Amino acid sequence: MAMRKIINDPSSVEDETVAGILAAFPGHLKTIEGSTRALVRADAPCAGKVGIATGGGSGHLPLFLGYVGKGLATGCCVGNVFSSPSSEDMLDVTKAVDGGAGVLYLYGNYSGDTMNFDMASEMAEMEGITVKTTLGRDDVTSAPNTEMERRRGVGGIFFGFKIAGAAAEEGRDLDAVHTVAEKAVFNTRSMGVALSGTTIPAAGQPGFEVKEGEMELGMGIHGEPGVEVGPLLTADEIAGQMLDRILPDLPYSSGDTVAVLVNSLGATAPEELYILYNKASLILGDRGIKVHRAFIGEYATSMEMSGASISLCKLDDEMVKLLDAPASSPLLSQQVGG
Repeated sequence: MAMRKIINDPSSVEDETVAGILAAFPGHLKTIEGSTRALVRADAPCAGKVGIATGGGSGHLPLFLGYVGKGLATGCCVGNVFSSPSSEDMLDVTKAVDGGAGVLYLYGNYSGDTMNFDMASEMAEMEGITVKTTLGRDDVTSAPNTEMERRRGVGGIFFGFKIAGAAAEEGRDLDAVHTVAEKAVFNTRSMGVALSGTTIPAAGQPGFEVKEGEMELGMGIHGEPGVEVGPLLTADEIAGQMLDRILPDLPYSSGDTVAVLVNSLGATAPEELYILYNKASLILGDRGIKVHRAFIGEYATSMEMSGASISLCKLDDEMVKLLDAPASSPLLSQQVGG
């Protein structure tokens, strides 16, 4: 099947996406001179506050570009679709968001990203900027929980942005922001289900496919293999299977308080997400787990992939306060705080 996308030149999708975002929200965001793949908060750098820098491959909006905003990330750069941004762009972002209190790198655990971010961190340190790193690694199907260092970062990284961003906005120092970001990441678990593949514009054809009438549990946001391929189940059955893997992984237990994220992977309608959440909330209630807050919508997509993910973040009193702190980003479809 021929690719059907509303684009111009497939090779310019990434640059034109960033240009369109900057054109739409000039009062909120600004570019970095010399880069077509980076943007920062309009008020960056924020003097005396920790800067939070992120990035990753294009194709996942509102992740990563959409998380730049007050109480979230301070700046971001992206690479080609599903490919890492360059270390040079990341260094430019680092310098643009440094307000003198250091910079936290917060991004997903993928080999290309870690290599380029590590290079940018080394160059930033040479220029006198202190950098600490937190990696999103919430995907329970990507490695056993005894090998957390191998796990991928997916939609649950939202909680890292929200909680670390609030801590930075409060004026906490770099060590404190890093500590709470690590706590958020450690307490977050996610799992996805895919009903279709996706097409990278430059390739012009699907990079992976899910057969008609089937679904793939645990497929990654770049088409990484899942843990089970089978017939398409009902929403209640899908929610049950996902939580059966998520809940014992931390584990989440009776008496815990959590935040829940039900995320569309790109082509899944809001109605379907709320049906998933309805069953998930019943399961959590039956387990004695209290839902403090639910976030439903598009938070980390994979182009036009049909599917969804569920993320849980176990909260303590400090994390509840930070999660509920005001935050804003012009790209996020749902209010993220306040």
